[in-house]
Amino acid sequence: MKIVIAGAGAMGCLFAGLLAGTGHELWLLEKDDDRVTAIGTTGLSIERDGAALSVSMPVITGQAGDAGIADLLVVLVKAYDTADAVRSSLPVVGTQTTVLTLQNGLGNIEAIAGYVQPSLILAGTTAHGATLLGQGSVRHAGRGETVIGPLVPEGAVRARAVQEIFCSAGIPTTVAEDIQSVLWGKLLVNAGINALTAIMGVKNGRLGDIVPLHAVMRRAVVEGAAVALRLGIALPCSDPVARTMEVCRATADNISSRQQDTISSRRTEIDSINGVIVAYASRLGIAAPVNCMLTRMVHSLEASSKG
Repeated sequence: MKIVIAGAGAMGCLFAGLLAGTGHELWLLEKDDDRVTAIGTTGLSIERDGAALSVSMPVITGQAGDAGIADLLVVLVKAYDTADAVRSSLPVVGTQTTVLTLQNGLGNIEAIAGYVQPSLILAGTTAHGATLLGQGSVRHAGRGETVIGPLVPEGAVRARAVQEIFCSAGIPTTVAEDIQSVLWGKLLVNAGINALTAIMGVKNGRLGDIVPLHAVMRRAVVEGAAVALRLGIALPCSDPVARTMEVCRATADNISSRQQDTISSRRTEIDSINGVIVAYASRLGIAAPVNCMLTRMVHSLEASSKG
């Protein structure tokens, strides 16, 4: 099987490294010329369990067609780059190419569906974490289950095929019937953790230790859950605040992706996480003041980093 991964950032490199040992043909697509040159010259370096794994694979930019038609395209770019990445990847998308998004936030499915028919699209979440150490160099920062699912019932066969590939690569994966429920469950966890850790400059575990921060986290999650309820989304757990705290404890020493972005003065995905909760709340006529505040504060961090 030919697998193409769009995005050679932390998660793209991690999944490429994990899938490299499966015997499938792997390609990386990346828009950053410097990153393409670095990976093309030295390959990927995956730091895992105290050991470093080096992997070589083709990495290209611009001329996506050089890879040929893929059996599976995995989209792992930042949410705000989804439409551009899929448009650039269209030369590898054939009539039977499965397109999987494992990105954070909401809106990625809709962006992909602007170019790919829904029966080809899978969506999902992953609890794996990665820290970018340099161009093509990542640390495997956390492990957990990956959950994927089709948008339409006829996509279930595609989901099971991807599940088999991922499991063979040591990526425990399950298939969910209601993937929207899974996506919203992950959204609420990210809404509670990521913005706050970025604003306060703390690791995930501190959100449970500092009482005022815990209160803000709780309100952000409760607001998001209220939006999901109004939208008719069946959340995957009955207590999303407790679930968010479980993730905080399990990833206590992690620096969230939002904080990594702000430290590196990169644009964040705030608009597709806390910001999307605010947008839905506005359409529904309900209040989401904490998510609004968090969104504005992260935007302020982005603006201040530009000088």
